[in-house]
Amino acid sequence: MFDKVLIANRGEIAVRIIRACRDLGIVSVAVYSEADKEALHAQIADEAICIGRAPASESYLNMRNIIAAALAAGAQAIHPGFGFLSENAEFARLTEQNGLAFIGPRPETISLMGDKSEAKRQAIAAGVPVALGSDGAVDGFAQAQQEAARIGYPVMLKASAGGGGKGIRVAYSENELKAAYDNASSEAEVNFGDGRLYLERYIENPRHIEVQVLGDAYGEVVHLFDRECSIQRRHQKLIEEAPSVFADFADDGLRERMCEAAAALARRVGYRGAGTVEYLIDAQRNFYFCEMNTRIQVEHPVTELVTGVDLVCAQLRVAAGEPLWFRQEDICLLGHAVECRLNAEDPARNFAPCPGTISAMHLPGGAGVRVDTAAYQGYTIPPYYDSMIGKLICSGATRDQAVARIRRALAETLFEGVTTSSDYALQILGSDRFLRGDFHTGSLENGDFDERKEEEAC
Repeated sequence: MFDKVLIANRGEIAVRIIRACRDLGIVSVAVYSEADKEALHAQIADEAICIGRAPASESYLNMRNIIAAALAAGAQAIHPGFGFLSENAEFARLTEQNGLAFIGPRPETISLMGDKSEAKRQAIAAGVPVALGSDGAVDGFAQAQQEAARIGYPVMLKASAGGGGKGIRVAYSENELKAAYDNASSEAEVNFGDGRLYLERYIENPRHIEVQVLGDAYGEVVHLFDRECSIQRRHQKLIEEAPSVFADFADDGLRERMCEAAAALARRVGYRGAGTVEYLIDAQRNFYFCEMNTRIQVEHPVTELVTGVDLVCAQLRVAAGEPLWFRQEDICLLGHAVECRLNAEDPARNFAPCPGTISAMHLPGGAGVRVDTAAYQGYTIPPYYDSMIGKLICSGATRDQAVARIRRALAETLFEGVTTSSDYALQILGSDRFLRGDFHTGSLENGDFDERKEEEAC
């Protein structure tokens, strides 16, 4: 096992990784920007190093500064968390070239699955269904026009170098394509340092279900079942749960087929570490490969709670060379879990970010409640980064119990000084439509959770 690990990230995921390091007896090294000097991860890590100014391009996306910090601290490995450089093959390669272990897949695997055309080829070869799309990233807007005409509208434009809902736009006609292209490319450049895009046929109102996989350096791969991530706003997930309620709707083997296909794809590409195979599912319950996220996911806690596997500790152990210590038949579903993202934003003002100082806060507790956050009373949320300040995760023996617990926990959650999305999430979680499991990725935009619309539907 490593003696010292540098965490190349910020916020709640950096705190989560620091805790995993402590569980394994590893010294943690945090990095922070000038804006994050008082951030929780910089305060609780064993060591902390400033790597640049507030803009992410000068700090959390600055590969050479991060590598230099790791070498100066005497770290043996770097954990990238999610976002920023977590799916950047060049960063993984640079890490290894400097004699450091990259806690994630091999650089060539990140390149392979980050190349959208190659990822689709690998999926097809592994027997995974795919949707029609461009053969990798397009070379400018002119080629995007040609590909959109070939694929047929509506089309989805997606960041070639990233994930997490960033750098995604939908164009329903040629008139909308230019604005969608420019906006998606600009957002991808800001978040991933790479503005390239690829196109695929847009499936109207799909479910978004993903499968967690875990592999070691010796070719062993297991899946840890599925997660439902269909409650989204502008392709940003807000509420996730495990397992998927949609996969339970019919006894047609959908869960088994999705999970087996994900594991087959991971084996084919020699996947090492924790990763996620994402699918879109149409109304006829056909599933299509969307992408593979070669990193830990924001919503990994729901999988941890229903399988009993600590995914971040597993990442560290696998990266240190340990073989998987369990087999597929050892993993079973243990009840249900629901996660709600806590964002510093105002739903009443079109979800405008709300940076500022948290003057008072109260976090919930009790049976089946987990809170992953980097927030604390007196902390000033900076305006430079993602608005997520934490995650509330609740588990229970059944879905009804897990949902009841997260509603209870949200009602106990208090932040003063900043506006958060907690009340908005509580409204969704209390709706009849959510309780029935009757939703899709377009439900929020369609207003399906509005109380008046629900009453009219009844």
